[in-house]
Amino acid sequence: MTNLRNLMLVAVSGGALMALGACGDNEPAATAPAETTAMAPASGAAMAPMAPDPMVGGASMSPKDTIVANASKASNLTTLVSAVTAAGLVETLQGPGPFTVFAPDNAAFDKIPAATRTSLMQPAMKADLSKILTYHVVSGRLTAADIAAQAQANGGTATLKTVQGEDLKVSAGPNDTWVITDAKGGKSTITQADVGQSNGVVHVVDTVLMP
Repeated sequence: MTNLRNLMLVAVSGGALMALGACGDNEPAATAPAETTAMAPASGAAMAPMAPDPMVGGASMSPKDTIVANASKASNLTTLVSAVTAAGLVETLQGPGPFTVFAPDNAAFDKIPAATRTSLMQPAMKADLSKILTYHVVSGRLTAADIAAQAQANGGTATLKTVQGEDLKVSAGPNDTWVITDAKGGKSTITQADVGQSNGVVHVVDTVLMP
C-alpha cells in the first residue's frame, strides 16, 4: 500500500533537485567547445537500471498504454473493465485526457449485492452505471503527492470535483492510509497509488464510490 505522505515528500525532494538543475542552466556558458563540456558516464561506470513498470493484478502496467488498455490486462480489474464497456465509456477513457481514475478492484464490486451488480450491467441501466463510473474520474493528472498536498493545504482534506459533477473528499486514514469519502458518506481506501498511464493516472481503491 502506497504511503501518500511519503510520496509527497519524494515529490517535493524531486522538485528541489529540478530547481537546482534549473539554477545550473542559468549559469554563464563555459568557454570550452560544447563537445568538451558534455556530460559522459565515467569509464566503466554502469548506468542506473530503469524502474520497472508497476504491477496491478499480476500484470505490468505500461505508462505508454491508455487507462483502458492497462486495466484490461489486470486480473483484479475485470469487473471494472466490464462496467466501463457496458456504460459506453471505453472510447472516453482511451482519449487523451488526462484523467485521474480511482479504480475499484473486483473485491470492491463484490461488496455490492450480486442482484444490483447484474441490474447495473443491463442496457436499461446504462445512464445510472455511467453516473457511478464517472464519479470515479477526475479531470487532470493528480498524483498521490498532488492529492496529499491539496489535503495539507486545506486542513487535512482534499476536495476533488469529479467528471460526474459531485465531489470526492480525500483525507488521512488509520495506519498511514488515505481514505476517500463519497457523497453518501461511504468510505474507500486507496490500496495502490500512482499507476501511470499514457492518458492519466490510476489509483486502485477497495470500495465502489457512490454519488
